[in-house]
Order: sequence, then C-alpha cells, then structure tokens
Amino acid sequence: MSTAITKPEHIKQAHTAAVVDLRSDTVTKPTPAMRRAMAEAEVGDDVYGEDPTINKLEQRAAEIFAREAAIFVPTGSMGNTIAIKIHTKPGQEIICEERGHVFNYEMGMLSFFAGCVPRTIYGENGSLTWSDIKKKIAPGIYYRAQTGLVSLENTHNMAGGTVYPQALADEVCDGAHAIGIPVHLDGARIFNASVFLGKPVAEITKKFDSVMFCLSKGLGAPVGSLLVGSKKFIEQARVYRKALGGGMRQAGVLAAAGLIALEEGPKRLHEDHANARFLAQGLAKLRGIKIDADNVQTNILVFEISSIGMDSATFTRKLMEKNVLASGISPTEIRIVTHMDVDRSACERALAAIAEVCG
Repeated sequence: MSTAITKPEHIKQAHTAAVVDLRSDTVTKPTPAMRRAMAEAEVGDDVYGEDPTINKLEQRAAEIFAREAAIFVPTGSMGNTIAIKIHTKPGQEIICEERGHVFNYEMGMLSFFAGCVPRTIYGENGSLTWSDIKKKIAPGIYYRAQTGLVSLENTHNMAGGTVYPQALADEVCDGAHAIGIPVHLDGARIFNASVFLGKPVAEITKKFDSVMFCLSKGLGAPVGSLLVGSKKFIEQARVYRKALGGGMRQAGVLAAAGLIALEEGPKRLHEDHANARFLAQGLAKLRGIKIDADNVQTNILVFEISSIGMDSATFTRKLMEKNVLASGISPTEIRIVTHMDVDRSACERALAAIAEVCG
C-alpha cells in the first residue's frame, strides 16, 4: 500500500549516503538468486496457460494453502478486486474494518469495478468480532442494499501489523457462512501472521472462501501476488484478471523470483519481527513518542508524534535529511516497516536518527 509518498528528488538526494528505507517492505530488491532465476526462467504465453514457471508457482501456492487452485496477479489490489467481484453482485454491501486496505488504498475499486458499497466497522487492533459484524448485516428488506461479502485483513496494515486472533477469524467465517455470506481474506502479509502464530498458512486461512497474499512484501519478490480458492473460483478469476489488464504473457520471469520468495521468504520473517520489536522498545523510551511496544507483533510499527511539536511531514523530512525514510500516515502518526534489506545495524542507525529528530 502507499501512504504519504516521498518525492523522487528527495529520495535521490537521500541515496547519496547509506539510506535506511523503512517506508514499506515493498522496497526490497530481488536477491542474486532471484535475479539468476529470472534470467534463466522457462517461459511461455500465460494467457494461453502455457508458461511453465507461472503454472509451477500457482500449483505450489495452491499446495501450501491446501486449495484447489491459485492464480498469479501483478498486485495485491488486483487480487482483492477480483475476489470481491466474484463474491458479490452490483449494489451489495461489503463489510470491512474501517482502516482496511480494500476500503482505503485500492482506488475505490470495490465500487468502481464490483459496483458495491463499503459498510465499515472500527475494530480494536484491526480485528472485527462476529458480534461486531452481525449487527451490520443488512436486514432482508427489498429497499436495503444486501450484505454480499465480509472482508478481513491479516496482518492489519494500518493497525500496526497486528495479527487476527484465530478464534475470532474462525468465528466470523462460521457466522457468515451460516447465513450464506462468503468471507474473503486480504492476506497480503499472511505469512507474517503465520510466523507469529507458529501455524501454517493453510491452517489459519482454511475457513475463508478466498485468500489473496503478496510475494512482493515481506517475502521479498520484486513483483506479484496470488489469489487462492476453489477451481471454479480461480476459473472466474482468470476472466476478471484479463478484464483488468492482468493477462500477462511470458510472465515466468516474474514467477521465477516469486517461487524463491514463496519457498525461502517465510523462513526469515522472524528476523523482521525481532527488528520491529527492537525499534518499538527503543522508540518507547524517546521523548514525545507514543507507542505500545508490547503490541508490536510483526514487522509494522505505527507511532504517535503529537507531543514532539511537529507534524508527520516535517518529521519525515528531518529523518530523510539523516538518511532514514519513513511514512507519515496522518498528521500525527508515522509508520515504519522492517524487511529483509534492513538489518539490525540499520535499525540502530534509524533509531539514533529518530532520537536526534525528537531532540
């Protein structure tokens, strides 16, 4: 996702020295192994279903999530948009958390492409209970837009990378399914949740009707996401992917990096989590910074700076001058994200720079 975007000329200026880029885990560069795999990838025309590397990636994703099928898409936003379109009819409502990515950061595609309207609910730490959701299910009267879908997010980006409690997620799926409503999971960083919970992604997502996850975030691939579900669902997804311009040709060059990310990326996510906790504990000691370090579960931190006496734009500019890049997500909030291109020493430099900005 994108929040406050640093201007390119400022990024160029900052890169004259060693930069610690904490804006997102999407900024990672492909590893040497990924670059070699991309250069050597066996390819074909994926619109005809003839790219062997794409097919291998999709098959492997389906296996890992214990699903019938999967489809490779350029972006997580496209994957979510396709899922919403398949699950709903125009004029229906989609229930989601009010800070959710599908509502705030996907260009209104749930309305523009699927013809649906959001029904948002605030959830503590980004998690909605079935009790929360049940109250917002539309009554079965003809002049009300009917509830067509529930969409959850795990981990929750704007709540600070929080993990959806498994019991709550299962309860939501069971409750929605009992009244005939499907549930989609925006699992952009579901492998981070898996590492935090110590459970396989197949186990923590098994009750969802569809799951989207990103290769290009913590897993480190340069491009791509996958959507998993039933065979029939993925057949429909292929139609809408083409409609959205996602019918790529020799895309195996991308899938080759994605395969490495899928197999190797989850093995090191605990390092990002440890670095995020290190940063959170250090930030909690600084004057004017407000953060609940104990609530930092994965690789995303959101902290409050209202007591420092500057807004987020000024704060991030001052950090940039010290070769640290961060994102302002509101006038008083900063988001930083750890990833595979930021080691502990880089986190130490970032923390020192933040301390200097705080005075």
